[in-house]
Amino acid sequence: MNHAELIKKVEWKDLRSLSTKEILIENNISLPWFFISLFLAYHGYYWAALPFSGFYFLTALRQVHNGFHNSLGTGKFLTWLSMYLNSILMMTSIHAVKFNHMRHHKYCLSEEDYEGKPASMKWYEAILYGPKHMFLIHLITFRLANKNYRKKMLFELISVIAFVAAAFYFQIHFLIYHISVMIFSEFLMAFFAVWTVHHDTHEHPNVARTQRGFWKNKLTFSMFYHMEHHLFPAVPTIKLPELAARIDKALPELDKKQTF
Repeated sequence: MNHAELIKKVEWKDLRSLSTKEILIENNISLPWFFISLFLAYHGYYWAALPFSGFYFLTALRQVHNGFHNSLGTGKFLTWLSMYLNSILMMTSIHAVKFNHMRHHKYCLSEEDYEGKPASMKWYEAILYGPKHMFLIHLITFRLANKNYRKKMLFELISVIAFVAAAFYFQIHFLIYHISVMIFSEFLMAFFAVWTVHHDTHEHPNVARTQRGFWKNKLTFSMFYHMEHHLFPAVPTIKLPELAARIDKALPELDKKQTF
C-alpha cells in the first residue's frame, strides 16, 4: 500500500481541531519543567535540575513541532511568538529547524532531505554527527530558504547570542547551567529526533517508526508516534494516541517498527 492508499483508510480530519483545554496544554506544556529546572538550578541543585531540563527540552520540542505544522490551535502571531521564545530558550533558530523539517516531509530520506541524513548512519555516528548537524541546519536554511525564513532565522540567532552574552557577562549561573544543558541537548538531536525514528525505514520512508506502550508514550510525551505524524502531519501531538488507535484498528496488517 502506498502513502495515499494508507491515509484513505483512516478517519483523521476530526482530530485536527483542539478544545480550549487542549490548546492550553499544547501551548504551555513546557513551562512547568522550565520553571522547576531554573528554580533548582538557582538554588545550586544542578543534578536535581537535570531531569526537569530534559523534560523541558522534550516538551518544548513538542510545542515548536506543532508550531511547524500550525497545530497549536492559535493564530499566526502566537505561533510565531512560541517559536521565537523557544528559540532563545533552546539555543537554536527554530525557524531554521522548521525549514529543514518541512523539507524532510517533502523529500523524506532522499538526497534533498538534510534533516533525515542521520537516519542512514550507525547509532554512534548519529551521536557524533550531532554538532555538525545543528550547524548545517542553519547553513542550509541560509542557502536555500526564502528571504522571510532567513530574516526570522537571523533575528532568532541574534536574540540567542544576546541572551547568552547577558548570562555570561552578568555571571548568572543558573542561566549558564540552562544554556549548557540546552546546547548539549541540541547536539543529540540528530540521534534522538532523527535516527531513533527513521533508521532502517528507507524502503517506505513515510512509514516511520512508532511507539506502543502506555508508559513509554507518557514518559516521552507522545513524541515517538512518528509513523502517525508522517502519515498525518496536521494532527496535533495531543491527538496522536487516538490516531494510533485508529490506525491499529483500520490497518492491523501494517508493519509498525518500534522506536525502542
